[in-house]
Amino acid sequence: MIRFLKAATRVVRQELASGESGWVSLSSSEAISSSGVTSAAGKIVSEKAALNVSAVWACVSKTAQIVSTLPLDLFEKQSDGSRAKIENDLSQMVKLSPNTIQTGVEHWEGQEAKKLLSGNAYSEKILLGKRLVGLRPLHNVKPVRIPTGFKYRVTENGRQYDLPAEKVLHMRGFGAGDGLGLSAVSYGANSMGLALAADETAGAVFANGLMASGILKADQSLTEPQRAKLQEMLEAYTGSKKAGKVMALPGVLEFQQLQFNPEDIQMLETRRFSVEDVCRWFGTPPIVIGHASEGQTMWGSGVESIMLSWLTTGINPLLCRNEARFNRDLIPIEKRRRWYFEYNREAMLQMDSVAKGEFLSKMRTSGIMSADEARTKINLPKRGGAADQLIAQTALAPLEKLMTGEK
Repeated sequence: MIRFLKAATRVVRQELASGESGWVSLSSSEAISSSGVTSAAGKIVSEKAALNVSAVWACVSKTAQIVSTLPLDLFEKQSDGSRAKIENDLSQMVKLSPNTIQTGVEHWEGQEAKKLLSGNAYSEKILLGKRLVGLRPLHNVKPVRIPTGFKYRVTENGRQYDLPAEKVLHMRGFGAGDGLGLSAVSYGANSMGLALAADETAGAVFANGLMASGILKADQSLTEPQRAKLQEMLEAYTGSKKAGKVMALPGVLEFQQLQFNPEDIQMLETRRFSVEDVCRWFGTPPIVIGHASEGQTMWGSGVESIMLSWLTTGINPLLCRNEARFNRDLIPIEKRRRWYFEYNREAMLQMDSVAKGEFLSKMRTSGIMSADEARTKINLPKRGGAADQLIAQTALAPLEKLMTGEK
């Protein structure tokens, strides 16, 4: 393991010395795409802009954090149908330290966030000969179709270069029927643009002293040139960025302010709907990001059912998709029929101690798991002896067994 880390560090240092590493921070313009889609609300929605919507930030962060913190192990199929956990260099690199800068959790959290926003996430494979020794996150990548699949055009540090498919781990999101995942930001631009416009408008109104809009009154009829001039003036004060500004009027006009209650000013219904609408795009129940529907509490059996449903229908498909990609692109070709990566989905039960206790009890009393195996699941030391034996309840048994006292 020490030799592996030294080798990986040497490769990365060589790239840094040659100026080819292109490391960027997640807050940089290269890490999060600044180009976007113009929404019906007039706002340009990009990945970076979308993250200014609290609901988008919460949906992406919650999902990425759960996926990246679940234990991920490498297993080998045994001839008797069982499996054995492998703790080799590949397993340690993927789980603990994909590169010299990030931990495993940090790397996969960033990749999952990128995949949720844009539909695709990319990492460069750092190779030592034919051996995979690291993964470096790539940003500003454009996949280019070629007869054999894709090559990847990377723009970093003001220069552009191509990487072949075998040098890139390409993580796809939902809808990768043509080889590319679909972007929730692009397809959900109208929903996210509405949320951005509502937040901006509400903020502009408060910034200008809660001065609500009104109507213009004149004591006499206006000529066509006057109406045209007035229309030109009004257009200069139209738009969410200009909400609440005070207009200078000619003497023949009178401004009559319209009164709005605080809920209207803050557009609470619109903003509440935006939270739920954004959640649909990311498949995250609103309750997960701290938003309860009207009349719904944040606690109770109903919320527990929602959480379990999300873990089953929302998180599990993401895990299956990641496992399939790891098995295809990270495991050496000669080992793919025997080795495979798998997330420990039982770890998701840690958040529910009652469910965890019932699960371990059933596994113990049905003869599937010994007491020591159950104790390992909750980080307790093994006891050995009888605690390492399988047992099962016998509520029903043949009469001849009962008469002889056998169990």
